[in-house]
Amino acid sequence: MQRLLVLGGGTAGTMVVNKLRRKLSRSQWTITVVDRDDHHLYQPGFLFIPFGVYDESDVIRSRHRFITDGVELVLGEIDRVDADASEVLLTDGRRLGYDYLVIATGTTPRPDQTPGMLGPEWRKSIFDFYSLDGAQALARALAGFDNGRLVVHIVDMPIKCPVAPLEFTFLTDARLRQRGIRDRVDITYVTPLPGAFTKPVCSSKLGWMLDERKIALEPDFMVERIDPEAKKLISYDEREIGFDLLVTVPLNMGADYIARSGLGDELNYVPVDKHTLLSTARDNIFAIGDASNIPTSKAGSVAHFAVDVFTGNFLQHAAGRPMTGSFDGHTNCFIESGDGKGLLIDFNYDTEPLSGTYPVPGVGPFGLLRESTVNHWGKLGFRWMYWHLLLPGRPIPLPAQMSMAGKHQPVSAGGKS
Repeated sequence: MQRLLVLGGGTAGTMVVNKLRRKLSRSQWTITVVDRDDHHLYQPGFLFIPFGVYDESDVIRSRHRFITDGVELVLGEIDRVDADASEVLLTDGRRLGYDYLVIATGTTPRPDQTPGMLGPEWRKSIFDFYSLDGAQALARALAGFDNGRLVVHIVDMPIKCPVAPLEFTFLTDARLRQRGIRDRVDITYVTPLPGAFTKPVCSSKLGWMLDERKIALEPDFMVERIDPEAKKLISYDEREIGFDLLVTVPLNMGADYIARSGLGDELNYVPVDKHTLLSTARDNIFAIGDASNIPTSKAGSVAHFAVDVFTGNFLQHAAGRPMTGSFDGHTNCFIESGDGKGLLIDFNYDTEPLSGTYPVPGVGPFGLLRESTVNHWGKLGFRWMYWHLLLPGRPIPLPAQMSMAGKHQPVSAGGKS
């Protein structure tokens, strides 16, 4: 009997076990998934909690509800992986053997990694929204904030859902205008990137949108520490940015057990082949979703497209055949821009976000790099798709590989595309 063990029952882990249980013979394979609790969180919904669009009931479901029959769910904390023995050790002493291991434990905000962030102002004037309790606390703070300097800040990349800080900034601008107090609040967007986003065309568009909304952009800001008493961000090059309300995205890191197991890089992400997702160190370990070091966004769409490629590759690899699937880093993300509108971006390892239509060329219904009401409703509608199609592993008619159909190449200075 072959044993498949999946660490993490979040987006990627749940899709993996649900898809592979249909493909692997129950008489020949056992499938087990491990997570610390039975609470599955819809993390994209955290963005909307500070604005009262969603509440706790919209973003929490039980894990076992979405894990198909024939998969064992084990609840427990992971201590480490003993790759030489092909075992996973839990903190309560249990040992789980495997023939193949899939690491899907994601990435987690680590406010403890920035000096001063967890000081006396944490959840008083310094907040995050990448956790449920953080988003709930920020909702209360925003409701009472009516003047001063609001700073939205990213410690470092990579972070999960890298457009979320921009979305929060746009939504906050819109909410303050709706309250009639926008002129009493200065908003500054502070990023370690040289611009608003990582890709030039998209960065230019989003930077223009910040400027249009009179939101100051502070690029190339690598924070060294936060002075909670003076309420200042202080960078390594000694720049200082004061704040009355700081909404920060802490350093994101993979799970600590990955470091204890000797399987990760300096941020506890598992090095893998970016096309097959197979560990570069072990030929019976894969890492998918946010847990790997692939050079693309840590987002749910990446997990979805990657799992589609991974499923076929895993079946080939387990049968001793070469893996023929190649993940291209396909990512698409809706970007809320406020006032009931949003954008959509679609890109991969080699192609940056471009203008156009998606998913049907020339038809859409979604516009790429263009604000529209349809894109906003697409963002909100994704929650239904997530619970009912994505997690159960049901077919979604979107190709895993990015297509150039419907996209417009930028015109070069010489007039040629």
